[in-house]
Amino acid sequence: MPMVSTSPPDLEPTLLALGMRKPEDDDGDEEEEAPSFLNTNNCGHFLGISMDKLTAKYNGEGKHGNDVGAVQGNRPAPSRRLCYYFEMTVCDRGQKGVISIGFSDQNFKTSRQPGWEPNSYGYHGDDGKLYYGPKSNENLNVTFTTNDTVGAGINYLAQELFFTKNSKLVGKKSKDVKVPLYPTIGLHSPNEKVSVNFGQNPFVFDVEALIQEEREKRQAEVENVPLPLSVSHSIVRAYLLHYGYQETLEAFDDACGGTFPSVVGLKDNGVKPVQENYALHERNALRRLAREGDVDGVFSKLREWYPEILEDGRSAISFLLHCQKFIELVKAGSLEAAVTYARAELVNFFGNLLFQSLLQDCLALLAYEKPAESPVCYLLKVRQREAVADAVNAVILAMNPNSSGPSPQSTLEKLLRQLTCSQREVRAINGDQGEVFRLHKVLQGSKDGGW
Repeated sequence: MPMVSTSPPDLEPTLLALGMRKPEDDDGDEEEEAPSFLNTNNCGHFLGISMDKLTAKYNGEGKHGNDVGAVQGNRPAPSRRLCYYFEMTVCDRGQKGVISIGFSDQNFKTSRQPGWEPNSYGYHGDDGKLYYGPKSNENLNVTFTTNDTVGAGINYLAQELFFTKNSKLVGKKSKDVKVPLYPTIGLHSPNEKVSVNFGQNPFVFDVEALIQEEREKRQAEVENVPLPLSVSHSIVRAYLLHYGYQETLEAFDDACGGTFPSVVGLKDNGVKPVQENYALHERNALRRLAREGDVDGVFSKLREWYPEILEDGRSAISFLLHCQKFIELVKAGSLEAAVTYARAELVNFFGNLLFQSLLQDCLALLAYEKPAESPVCYLLKVRQREAVADAVNAVILAMNPNSSGPSPQSTLEKLLRQLTCSQREVRAINGDQGEVFRLHKVLQGSKDGGW
């Protein structure tokens, strides 16, 4: 058996964090309300809006620059997504066809065309130009008229606006405005009439194809980053070592066939040499017992191999193991035994604020006729067993007398944490707009994980 220090370091908060596998917090992932009709409470005086608030007609004479009839959507464009898009069909170009589509902020003057005012963008049909502020425009050389369908969108990933005509992309403009933007249309000559599609009908432009193209482009950029095989080998091997996956580690080494050294020190790449083969056999055996739900077996082996870990019967690791034993009893349907166990063991942890959250969730299992369908059903899943196994693994690693200090995370996990932080920082720089990065969704292959 490997040498151990006289007592484990104080890892209470770390162990509790490892030992509680609540479902990932998806706050902010709820679907945002998108614009669904034109805002008749704030629109140009020269506009007539239909009863369904999706059609607008210009009723003025259009003789002056301030008698435009502009109107915004009833809500700003949703921003917690990769892309937002809406379309407008020209029913009648009217006398001059000075019709526009674009975006503007909440302070926009509805007596002006989108793109003429600060913090606004507008694609204009009469001259085919894209306007983006006072005296700022560029020529797209694509006009539009009666029966044309034009669209405007925001690509939050690329931080740019894009404009379409009859299913074709006609122009893009970098998005330098970080405030919320409202979909906006403008009319400015007699008898102009348009209808707006906020998604209540299929779009003419294939916006889903654009979104997929953006995702593939981003993935290609990641995959094209050169990464020496020795680095990825070291990271994977360090992960298996860290968590005590002995059989998998041996299979991994056999598969590599000696192509790479067993431990690679690549300080220049931020990957430090690992010495976590400490107690590998013991950690592997304890993980297997925990994964099988054999908490009594875990207690038995810890008393045999590392009795000092359980000397403090009220430590975090003792608490996690007693909780898991209670959970296994509930899972087996032995509710009376679970109650008896709680009265004998879990009662010792009442009053410790550090343990209250998990303790309350455990005891709450007794309140449901079908615990597996309850709000605390996460406790009954395999990942909770894994969480306890991780905590046991961490406390043993921390007892390594040759360790420079506790390392509750592997190199791979540290890199993933850094990835999460960098992605959220990029989003913050972009005004908290764009998809929210959710690492667990990315790892599960979800298309809406912000990657």
